[in-house]
Amino acid sequence: MRIGIDARLVFYSRAGIGEYIVQLVEALAKIDSEDEDFVLLQSRKDKTYLIKSNGFSRKSLWTPSHNRFEQLALGFEVSRLKLNLLHSPDFIPPFRRKYKSVITIHDLAFLLYPHFLTKESARYYGQIDQAWRKTDHIIAVSEATRRDSIRLLGVPENKITVIHEAANPIYRQLPQDEALHRVKERYKFDRDYILFVSTIEPRKNLPGLLQAYRRLRDEYKRDEILVLAGANGWLWEEVYETVSRLNLDDCVTFLGRVPSEDLVYLYNAARLLVHPSFYEGFGLTPLEAMTCGTPVIVSNTSAIPEVVGDAALMVDPHDIDGLTVAMWRVLTEKELREDLICKGLKRAKQFSWTKAAKKTLEVYRKVGK
Repeated sequence: MRIGIDARLVFYSRAGIGEYIVQLVEALAKIDSEDEDFVLLQSRKDKTYLIKSNGFSRKSLWTPSHNRFEQLALGFEVSRLKLNLLHSPDFIPPFRRKYKSVITIHDLAFLLYPHFLTKESARYYGQIDQAWRKTDHIIAVSEATRRDSIRLLGVPENKITVIHEAANPIYRQLPQDEALHRVKERYKFDRDYILFVSTIEPRKNLPGLLQAYRRLRDEYKRDEILVLAGANGWLWEEVYETVSRLNLDDCVTFLGRVPSEDLVYLYNAARLLVHPSFYEGFGLTPLEAMTCGTPVIVSNTSAIPEVVGDAALMVDPHDIDGLTVAMWRVLTEKELREDLICKGLKRAKQFSWTKAAKKTLEVYRKVGK
């Protein structure tokens, strides 16, 4: 088959879905020796992502991701490739086509929490109903997302397959001394820290985390700093305003987007990772942290319990007191820390990109026939 994989979002943003595309394509390139695969990228200037494998080639497209006329323009560009199948990992395929279509739905937060979106984001994600109806098959990254798709969109059960994501292989457990030295040298941290890793946007519940952290300092007299690693998404202003309102400017550090090469050390050196999101379609950040042997606190919503199993402390994302107590426990109870680390490392081994690539290839074969 001639298979196209729409990787334009990698140039637009290397956050969650961009990372999914990179890891999936790299894993597919190692196992797919039968097909002719085209990795579709948006810019000829972007040389950071090139696949070096027999059967895989890069095609640069003009059509930018998240463009208002994306479906029309992309349809014209892709038609010349004479594909048998196009995989759209950001769920929006060209609507007029002569080839089969597979899309990935990562989450439906935009339907459950529309107030967390900008007007432009709402317009883009509002195309989901038309997209799923016109595609031949859907990949959901979790059982929770599959259930949401059936319940909220009316997707037939036989049209959707669950394929879990996995952590980037770069994430691994490192010697503590090595991790601490690298972080101190690179970021100049002079104290232990609590880590949050994700895009700064309302769905991630950062104001709630900041309130819990304020209580941790005031009521439990902890002096660990809070480190927030992630680029600004949309409607991020409230987070910075909350830091100032709670007088946390001296103990909260914003790192912006951190490359994976540095993030592996940040995970390993952290006292714990907190991920109090209101909703996740999968929950990649906790999985990355567990892979590094970092104790994890997560919210008990959406797909997150499906990913972490019994390897994390779970709290209601609306429960500020509960989140405060959970952080204090992980910081002070040695036996609990060791139990979470052990269970997290074991749990993380259940997810792999090789497994995900094999299942994705099975979907391609099924749909392509």
